[in-house]
Amino acid sequence: MQIFAVILASVFATSILSGVLGMAGGMILMAILVSTLSVAAAMMLHGAVQATSNGSRAWFLREHIQWRILPLYAAGAAAAVAGFSLLSLVPDPAVVLILVGAFPWLARLNQRLAGLDVTRGPTTFICGVTVTSAQLLAGASGPILDVFYLNTPLTRHQIIASKALTQAIGHILKLVYYGLIIGVTEDIPAWFYLVAMLTAIGGTRVGTRLLDRLDDARFRRISSWIILLIATVCLLKGLRDLLFGA
Repeated sequence: MQIFAVILASVFATSILSGVLGMAGGMILMAILVSTLSVAAAMMLHGAVQATSNGSRAWFLREHIQWRILPLYAAGAAAAVAGFSLLSLVPDPAVVLILVGAFPWLARLNQRLAGLDVTRGPTTFICGVTVTSAQLLAGASGPILDVFYLNTPLTRHQIIASKALTQAIGHILKLVYYGLIIGVTEDIPAWFYLVAMLTAIGGTRVGTRLLDRLDDARFRRISSWIILLIATVCLLKGLRDLLFGA
């Protein structure tokens, strides 16, 4: 019960964080879950909680969703799932952390990557493929996803709402992949899933209220630095796990 209490507190706190910034919460929650549960259980619980958190955030901010992004993003996401299904791939988490952590730094240092804009057609498809692949590989994809949004002409509410919708889709696909295609087993009671999902909705509601206190310029500035901070942590942990073992 102590572990369950820690997980619920983490779900609430990270849902608030994601509600304000539209990122970071999922990656932090995954790190906590894999430290307290088996990898299979962590993937399944994380998928359920994040699908609920992002889905509720998209609902709360539904008037700001940029629906034109969805078709090509969904096509990219479907392509990623199809490719992974053929391979039935369960990769080394250390390698995935390195890739997820390296991408934002490459985007900062490479001018071409720095100009990524999810509202542009081809980039939308690439975003769907890349982000969904990261979700299937590492469970979370925040540092990669945010690179595609920071250079868009969208407002902070439009960014948060649109990211929430596509992330919800990605986490549902992750549940399908690990639950049905890979067929992992998990040892978490059904009632805890329900409580965790309700807790995520509560944290998301608080976070979206706090979002109104930020202006667009401050939102982008804070988001940019948090992306690089999380990316650095991912890189360091991935390298440590790869060289010295998890």
